[in-house]
Parts: sequence; C-alpha cells; structure tokens
Amino acid sequence: MMKYSLLIIGLVFVITATSYSQGLSIGPQIGYQRAQDADEGKLMGGAALRLKLSPALGGEASVNYREEGYDDNGVFVRSWPVQVTGLLYPVPVLYGAIGAGWYNSTLDYDQNKPRYSGVEDETTQKFGWHFGGGIEVPPFSNTKLTADVRYVFLDYDFDQVPGSGDLTSDFYMITAGLQFGF
Repeated sequence: MMKYSLLIIGLVFVITATSYSQGLSIGPQIGYQRAQDADEGKLMGGAALRLKLSPALGGEASVNYREEGYDDNGVFVRSWPVQVTGLLYPVPVLYGAIGAGWYNSTLDYDQNKPRYSGVEDETTQKFGWHFGGGIEVPPFSNTKLTADVRYVFLDYDFDQVPGSGDLTSDFYMITAGLQFGF
C-alpha cells in the first residue's frame, strides 16, 4: 500500500511540475480603475503571474498599485491589492475570471477641510471579491497579450467621517498586460 501511495504522489508531482513549466508566465499590467463614488478614475500598474493548468483552466496572482480620491479629495486612498483569480477558458482566447483579493489601503484625510478636521489617517486591510472576463492572445511564441475587465466588490469603512456612510467603493478595472512564458 505504501509503495502505491508513493507512486501516486510521484506521478502527481511529475504531472504537476510538467504543467507548471509549460503554462507559467509573468509580466507587467497597466490599467484604468474607477470606484462608484470616487471623484475620478485613475491609472494603475502592477504585475501578474499566470498558470495555465489545462486548455480550459488557469489561475492568476496579481499585485497592483491604485489610488483614488473621494469627496473632492477630502479622503485620498492608496491601495496595494493582491488578487488571486481563477480563469476559465470556454475557447482558447477568451476567459471568465472570478477570485478574491486582499486590499492593504491607506486612507489620508484632508485636515484642511472642516469635515475631516481631527480625523486620523488610517491603514486598513480589507477582503474583496471580483468577477469579469477577458482575452489572452499569443502574438509571439512565448509572449501573450492579455486584456480584461473585472468588477470588484470592496467596502471601505469611512466610519470616522459623519455623513459618509453612503459612499460606495466598489470599482471596475480594465487592464492590459504582457505575459512572458518560461
């Protein structure tokens, strides 16, 4: 029994190592994001690591930097989202995406505005989830061009500020990137 278990573990290791080496890619991303109640949309940048497990299934881990202002920049938010996303490919170049993210965010309050006088700046960690879809086109042998749209459900707590309970921080993001396989 022990020999069969070791054999199965060894086969799983070889198959997994083969799929990792054939479907692993990394590269930069650039995008645009806009939260529902933010003052305006902003550019964002980052990097993504993708793993194609099969022709129909993959995954992505990404880190980006984004910033936005609320209430005429009375609250300025800087965030470093770390997202993990499952990718489902119904056809080779199109994918659906669903995943979760950890958002390490710094909220800076403008002390020169009476509404924010005495409100302490804070750093928060929030959990959010997202869904979307995109395209992945291989223009060259080991390089892929990616583009997608994702909607992110994220609720910042502006609890320290009276009258801000109705601010919505859910956002959409449009990204484009290059993935270099190795």
